[in-house]
Order: sequence, then C-alpha cells, then structure tokens
Amino acid sequence: MSEIRVGRTDLLVPRIGLGTAALGNFQQAISDADAVAVVDRSLEHGVRYVDTAPLYGHGLAESRVGQAVAKVSRDGLVISTKVGRLLREGAARDETQYHNSVPFYRDVPSAGPVWDFSYDGVRRSVEESLERTGLDHFEILLLHDPDQHLAEAASTGYAALRDLRAAGLVRAIGAGMNDSAPLAKLVRSCELDLVLLAGRYTLLDQSALSDLLPACEAKGVSVVIGGVFNSGVLVDPVPGASFDYVPAGDAVLGKAVAIREVCRRHDVPLAAAALRFPLAHPRVCTVLMGPRTVDELEMNLELFCTDVPADLWADLRRAGLIGPDVPTPE
Repeated sequence: MSEIRVGRTDLLVPRIGLGTAALGNFQQAISDADAVAVVDRSLEHGVRYVDTAPLYGHGLAESRVGQAVAKVSRDGLVISTKVGRLLREGAARDETQYHNSVPFYRDVPSAGPVWDFSYDGVRRSVEESLERTGLDHFEILLLHDPDQHLAEAASTGYAALRDLRAAGLVRAIGAGMNDSAPLAKLVRSCELDLVLLAGRYTLLDQSALSDLLPACEAKGVSVVIGGVFNSGVLVDPVPGASFDYVPAGDAVLGKAVAIREVCRRHDVPLAAAALRFPLAHPRVCTVLMGPRTVDELEMNLELFCTDVPADLWADLRRAGLIGPDVPTPE
C-alpha cells in the first residue's frame, strides 16, 4: 500500500483505509467475531488505517476495532476516532439516526449519543474511546458531524483537539461530516490537518469542488473520502438502491445508471471506478471502504486494484457525467 502525508504533519496514511460504521451494526446486526474478522483481514492485507467513532453501534465498532488491533503491532498503524457525542444511558432519541422510525444502528447497547463539543466533553470522549478500544492513544481525532454545533465545535471542541495535538497525545486533528459547506467553514477558521468527507466527492456527486476542496488546497489540509459508493447506488444502481442511506430518487438513479453504462463499455465495474475516482484530486489522501464481511472486504480490495483506462474518464466527461475541470486518474 503506497502512503501519503497528512497535511503538514509527519503522519503517513495509505491510499485506502477501513471505515467501520458497518462493523457497528449499521442497518444490519453482525456478531463481534464477524466484525473483528473484517478488521483482522484488512490488517493482513496491509490496510493500516482504520477509522471508527463512538456513534458507530453506540461503542460496538470501537470495541471491535480494539479487539483486532490488540493482536498486532501499532507500528505504522493509524487509528482515528471521533468526538462530539458522548454515550449515556437515558439519552434522548436523535431523529437524525432514524429513517421512517427505523434506527440506522441495530441491536446496539442502550447508552445513546449525547451531543457535547465542550472542552471537557471532548477530552472525556477521548478517554472513553480509549477505554472502549483498550488503546493508549489515537493517531487522528475528528470532530464528528458538528453541522448544528459549528460555533462550539470551532471554539471549545477545536481547542481541546488543538491542545491534545500540542501535547503530542494525537498526531493529527480534523473534522468529519456528510456536508462539505460546514466542513469548509471549519477548515477556514481552525488549524486542521485533515477532514473526512462522506458522500460529497464521489463519481456521482462532486459538490465539494465548489467549497471544501478549494479551502483545503488553500490551507494545506488533507481530505479523506468516505461514502465512495454513496451508500450503495454506485455499486448496483437498481430501483431501491440507497443514496445517502435512503432509497435513491429517480434523478440520482438515472445518473448512476448512465455512469454504469460508460463503465460497462470499458469492461470496468462501476464500483471500481467509484473507488479510484476521488484519489485523482491532489488534496485527497485516502478513500475509505466500509465492508460488512470478509467477502465484501476482498471484493473491495480487488475492485481497488482494477485497471481503469483513461478513456473511461474521458467518455464520462464527454457525456457530461463529470465536469470539464474535475480531476481524473491518469
């Protein structure tokens, strides 16, 4: 796995990493053993960057990552987690984590997420994540989904992460969100090393080109891309396929089908093109895959290694499916 530097730090990350929302029972419950097996196999393949969060399975993903990582050397291993939500018994229901009254995370512990971007809350969040994982440090810490809490995240939340970085307790700090505009605001107002953007710089949606990516270029901030399949529609765009965790609308589905047809003419799986596309942008350091099973992991890695001819990107551009100025792999 080739590596690339994060921002202006000395931290190196591979070009492909492991996201763990699915390992926290996102939309489907899985066993501890099956989740740990995915992390184990990922590490065996040389994927040395694992991203997790307290929200993912209300602590399940963090504890499962910890079980796997405990068996290997931390040398060259990058673990990131997130802050801004504490897990507490009796937490009020967060409607953003439901669709049609069905929770995104299934069969999870009873302690639910409570927003807290205060200085002490962020420090407490890190301590509790260390306990859940059994680790003694994280390489990366990210402010998690502060869309409605930007003022606090940019002040007390950022100050806590900044001080942890200054003390050498974490090597890189940033923020992770599904929306590029508020992330761009944080990049402009805080001294971040990287951001994690889910779903807004993909083969289907390059909206981050108008705000976040220019801001990151100006500040030398690295970008990790999650949600490269836009939650499924860029794997198999059939009626009922998911886009941003809910059924895709007709316009989105139609565009994904058109992209798939171009890929088919070049005998390239749609998902392979989706995985490779974001890495062409100079600020993007890593794409995250989010497999639920070992078989999905193996498939994702095979897709990542698929040769994608330059003519495919040119055909997408000629068809108006990507813009004239969108960077594409060579």
